[in-house]
Amino acid sequence: MFRRPPSWWARLGAALAAGLLLAAAYPPYDLGLIALVGLIPLLWAWHGAGPGRAAGFGFAAGVVFFGITLAWTSNVGLVAAIALTLAQAGYWALAGAIVSGLGRLAIRGPWVTAAIWVLAEAARGRFPLGGMPWAEAGMALHNVSPARALATFGGVPLVSFLVVAFNAALLDAALAGRARTVRPLVAAGAGILAVLLVTSGAVAGRFEPRPLRQVRYALIQGNDQDRRLTLGEIASGYLTNKHLALANGLRGEYDLIVFPESALETDPETDPVLHAQIVQVARQHNSAVMVNTISVGPGDKEFNTNRLYGPTGALVGSYSKQHLVPFGEYVPWGGWPRDVIPALAAQVSRDFTRGNKTVVFHAKSNRIGTVICFESAFSPLVRSSVRAGAGLLVVTTNNRSYRHSALSVQHLATSQMRAAETARPVLHAAVSGITGVIDASGRVVQTNPLFHNAVVEGRITAMTGETPYVRYGEWVVWGSGLLLMGAVITAVTRRTLAVRNRGTAEARSENK
Repeated sequence: MFRRPPSWWARLGAALAAGLLLAAAYPPYDLGLIALVGLIPLLWAWHGAGPGRAAGFGFAAGVVFFGITLAWTSNVGLVAAIALTLAQAGYWALAGAIVSGLGRLAIRGPWVTAAIWVLAEAARGRFPLGGMPWAEAGMALHNVSPARALATFGGVPLVSFLVVAFNAALLDAALAGRARTVRPLVAAGAGILAVLLVTSGAVAGRFEPRPLRQVRYALIQGNDQDRRLTLGEIASGYLTNKHLALANGLRGEYDLIVFPESALETDPETDPVLHAQIVQVARQHNSAVMVNTISVGPGDKEFNTNRLYGPTGALVGSYSKQHLVPFGEYVPWGGWPRDVIPALAAQVSRDFTRGNKTVVFHAKSNRIGTVICFESAFSPLVRSSVRAGAGLLVVTTNNRSYRHSALSVQHLATSQMRAAETARPVLHAAVSGITGVIDASGRVVQTNPLFHNAVVEGRITAMTGETPYVRYGEWVVWGSGLLLMGAVITAVTRRTLAVRNRGTAEARSENK
């Protein structure tokens, strides 16, 4: 297909360019449509390369992409940022090796490449230590309405699948056009057309949830300090006082008031003074009030917990975070790394215990699902709340440690896709920003900037009805696995038959 095979340096340069292009598709640059062509240089670098080299090119592209996209992790330590970048890039290396290895078995094409990519992203979101499902290919299109329509059918994995397939089909068309080969060009054109038709079908047949009722909300963002609090500020209850002061400025009745993650320094269930203040807010505004706290359970186990108080001030229920951040909220492997890394011991002095169940709160005729911080990246957790009846979703988060980095805007983009997947509005309440309100289509309708104290308030419509994604879950991941398995079985069977037929032909020739 090439008159002269491209050099190793040309392939490496293409891989690095792909990492740069795809990084530009994500916040803070947010040039989302670049994702539709950004992978072409990497796929070209993989074309015709052996598995080892393809893995190397994938790793190089991944280091550039994740090094830029996850640069915010350097706020908690350069060593952690480097380790996470290398680990994430390893999945791109794995994808390259598999694409190349299967190519040698004549298993290739846009759909195969897309399936491999989706499976690699699924693995990245699960392993190790529960995974890191951040910056999937489909997430780049969080601001593109047709992509969010696709997400209602198959979640972000479906968007990723079609993004990668589109890139691969464009590359095949370019290669076939250069080689002037008709059949591959027609096949590539058919792939491009198929992606466009599926997307158009998703837009035309987009799931429309049924409205329940208007919810008047108030999200309190009260941390305006772009730094660590002093010991004196912590002792004086700085954050608690800031948030309560904003709450005291509310007027009228609300359905839900949210104090975000880390807004309160003590637990209302063990602090009578704070409990009385929360009850006063609830009664004064005839509102349910959600707060986040560190709760203590049997055996002095500590949990990261959202509590909901009803309009009378009575505790409605509590949800404890199920997916904890490794090296942030607990130290894995029995905690031994804490013994050899002093900085880690200082940063994570105690381990949280994970919660074990999804909770949907019932208050003022509303059914409210919630996740805490990093959990919003895990779509199955959010999906479980909707399957349990949630008509409205709340994400409480504390992104203060990441300061003015891209983390906060990326986090809000993640909530956009959770809203689109589930057809539920999302109240994204951040202690220091970006606080945002997202409607059931995944469109951001209101935001408050970083480190700006304010109350974000308004009305949003709670919804009911199950999107295909909520109903059927990760069918794109399973489908990608079946597609790949079928392709491998077909190729192995074809090769076995060819060897058998060749042996039969040789035997007949010898008998003659």
